[in-house]
Amino acid sequence: MAAFLLGAVLLIVQPQIVPSRPAINSNAETSSQSVQRELLKKTSQKNDFKENIHSNGSCQQLPQTIIIGVRKGGTRALLEMLSLHPDIAAAESEVHFFDWEDHYRNGLQWYVNQMPFSYPHQITVEKTPAYFTSPKVPERVYNMNQSMRLLLILRDPSERVLSDYTQVFYNHLQKHKPYPSIEQFLIKDGELNVDYKAINRSLYYIHMQNWLKYFPLDHIHIVDGDKLIKDPFPEIEKVERFLKLSPQINASNFYFNKTKGFYCLRDSGRERCLHESKGRAHPQVDTRLLEKLQEYFHEPNKKFFELVGRTFDWH
Repeated sequence: MAAFLLGAVLLIVQPQIVPSRPAINSNAETSSQSVQRELLKKTSQKNDFKENIHSNGSCQQLPQTIIIGVRKGGTRALLEMLSLHPDIAAAESEVHFFDWEDHYRNGLQWYVNQMPFSYPHQITVEKTPAYFTSPKVPERVYNMNQSMRLLLILRDPSERVLSDYTQVFYNHLQKHKPYPSIEQFLIKDGELNVDYKAINRSLYYIHMQNWLKYFPLDHIHIVDGDKLIKDPFPEIEKVERFLKLSPQINASNFYFNKTKGFYCLRDSGRERCLHESKGRAHPQVDTRLLEKLQEYFHEPNKKFFELVGRTFDWH
């Protein structure tokens, strides 16, 4: 089951290209573009701001929506599924603008330059899972755009911890570097090691409190990552409504691949599935240790449910 849950976390990243729709008068500035320009002039740390406008009328602009996390929650799957919508333009890579100091010092001009070319009617989206748990990020996003629409995808905290470890383990394995067993991270002096970073990342209510200092709850849509894996279409429908998109994605865009054991995408007759490096099996964990981990998250999960006014089917 763990491997099945991991299955839909990441999908193949499709290259971003300049849109090839009919040319639009590049001199006709929309209200959205005007807002973008003012934001850049006001907050950019450089004075050499210039608009990157393509001859067909598309341009690079600040994102109106950010997928803020959570790490190993299914952010890539969410972004790829959302990209099925024609009114979505998604950044190809994780930008890490708000959480990496060397990137943030470059200013918003640099940030815009990382975005895909899009048309005025499209919503530009970027995703960086580390944003959710980075203390400085909420205020920085707020200072850029107080009206930002945020997407947060979460899964069972215990499963997320195992996925977190699995990713780092395989990263070391590919580099032929040794890496301790998960028990060495989870246990310290015979007790659960609550200082383990992977556990801290799963304390959702702590990080959510930080975001709610700057953004109202109705500006943050929480996607159920476990449900997205089992039945993606209903979750994507909710995202469409949250972003006020016309209903363009439908059930036929998803098909269950029996060989892989998870859902893949079908777009204009073209099928694509997860990257082969994803969907890895979790390490075997002693049942008692797993129960101890689940027990630890019981109270934090309860606090999170109260904070957001909804519950999730977590252990």
